[in-house]
Amino acid sequence: ATLLLSRCLLKMVKGNIVPEEILSFCCNGLQGSTSPPRAREPGEREEVPGAMASPSPARNPTEVQMSQLVLPCHTNHRGELSTGQLLKWIDTAACLSAERHAGCPCVTASMDDIYFEHTISVGQVVNIKAKVNRAFNSSMEVGIQVSYEDLCSGKHCSICKAYATFVAQGPSGSKVKLKPLTPQTEEEKIEHSIAAERRRMRLVHKDTLKDLLTRSPHETELETRDGSVAVPAEKTRVESVELVLPPHANHQGNTFGGQIMAWMENVATIAASRLCHAHPTLRAIEMFHFRGPSQVGDRLVLKAIVNNAFKNSMEVGVCAEAYGQEMSVSRRHINSAFMTFVVLDKEGQPRTLPMVAPEPGDGERRYREASARKKIRLDRKYVVSCKQTEVPLSVPWDQSNKVYLSYNNVSALKTLVAKANWALAREKEKVRMYTLEEDKFLSFRIEMSVRIAAGRAFALLSDLRRRHEWDRHYASAELVQQVDNDDMIYHVVSQTLSCENKPQDFVILASRRKPCSKGDPYVVAFRSVTLPTHPASAAFTRGETICSGFCIWPETEETSKVAYYNQATPGYLNYVTTNVAGLSSNFCATFEACEKFLLKNKEDLIVRLQDL
Repeated sequence: ATLLLSRCLLKMVKGNIVPEEILSFCCNGLQGSTSPPRAREPGEREEVPGAMASPSPARNPTEVQMSQLVLPCHTNHRGELSTGQLLKWIDTAACLSAERHAGCPCVTASMDDIYFEHTISVGQVVNIKAKVNRAFNSSMEVGIQVSYEDLCSGKHCSICKAYATFVAQGPSGSKVKLKPLTPQTEEEKIEHSIAAERRRMRLVHKDTLKDLLTRSPHETELETRDGSVAVPAEKTRVESVELVLPPHANHQGNTFGGQIMAWMENVATIAASRLCHAHPTLRAIEMFHFRGPSQVGDRLVLKAIVNNAFKNSMEVGVCAEAYGQEMSVSRRHINSAFMTFVVLDKEGQPRTLPMVAPEPGDGERRYREASARKKIRLDRKYVVSCKQTEVPLSVPWDQSNKVYLSYNNVSALKTLVAKANWALAREKEKVRMYTLEEDKFLSFRIEMSVRIAAGRAFALLSDLRRRHEWDRHYASAELVQQVDNDDMIYHVVSQTLSCENKPQDFVILASRRKPCSKGDPYVVAFRSVTLPTHPASAAFTRGETICSGFCIWPETEETSKVAYYNQATPGYLNYVTTNVAGLSSNFCATFEACEKFLLKNKEDLIVRLQDL
């Protein structure tokens, strides 16, 4: 009500609403209306009661919108919204969205990385929108968008974007099988498709850290800075206890995940302040998982310590454990999280921080892990969080970012597939070619139905070493590295074109995915990467591709729809841009050759498919 009245008063100042209308709204508006009365434009006729209203666009049934006016009780000493309070609001909105879809109580299972772009001041409004992106068996991904609104200036600004995983619970904590979610809009289809990739990335997150630590030296190398004295990490240690009361719990009696995150943020801030002797600002929270629930009456012990301090940022590790009234019972590990803080100067720029001297043993281990997490975090933010147009065509590949490059490879193709504005450019017998002009990219899609099972087509088309058998533009493809069962790196050489003096070559990451659930396609995605073992050579013109690949949908047990996508860039294969511009029949001829290749080789794949 306060928020709506504030908006009305601002409009009154601008002359859009007369005081009588505000009085009427204050008296009657909250009985049925959730928005202030709209001022009539000059010459606009008054609505007749009972007249037919124009239909509003359909809204996602799982969507939840929350608006909170930031009051002094929500802020820190600087008059900025406490990040802990914001986390509570985020978790509440996401939980309400999850329960709308599940129709039963839900609990927070995990939260992906959160990067806070701006701070929010007292008097501003926090707008949170949450909706379910995809439902799996008993878990679902909820996407959350957070922005702030300045009521005086009307300015809106994005704060962060987050993805949370919730689990539906039945009686006695049993898991509930969720109904599938059908996306409607282009944006919802993109999020629904990529949610499976984000889920895959969460599952291998710990393995990525272990791999990086295994290949790193075990000796702890302390950073040195001129004129800086290292602060013993033990001096930053914080321990605090909280009693879980009914206001801290949900309708099931379990402690709110957002409340636990708020308490963890509080002790982490204290630990960071002890290092820098200033008031730090939280910039990011690492992906984390809740290991178990806590209930009303539990005592939560929260521990925090600075793991490592870099030049302009520091990582604080936080742990939450729970126990009941009986001290003899061992504590339950509820959650662990890693938070990144900075200290800003008067100009809003990060200050240089003191160094940290880790304690021997566990302290040194945490110190090394913090350095590894920083590299992984930067790789993930660089590759995953950036918009596609901001990511370079060819990204250096290494063990630490292999998971995120694979994610980016597949999600870029799935995003292209979900686009809605494809225009039919040519149709020849069974082959159809579509084009899509967007930003600086010209994309095309070629599709046809083939008498081959989708799984067999997937196995044939995912092996670039056989592409020269049907695509005359490919001269050869060498398997450079078998990353894992789903990702391979190839060195591809194209045929020399008449307009060039030498052939092009590519270093391509091929990522393949089987369907996550019914209705999903088989996916084979390609993108350029950089390998130190295969630098650009004078014998070739190095080409790059940012997004291309195949999607294969089963139609029947013996037929499938095969579609090839390519986002053409100025440096990618001259024959692509030439043929798209002229709508050449070369596309159709190449795809017809692809069909013959699939039909010829489908019987040879039965044994290979059993090994996949």
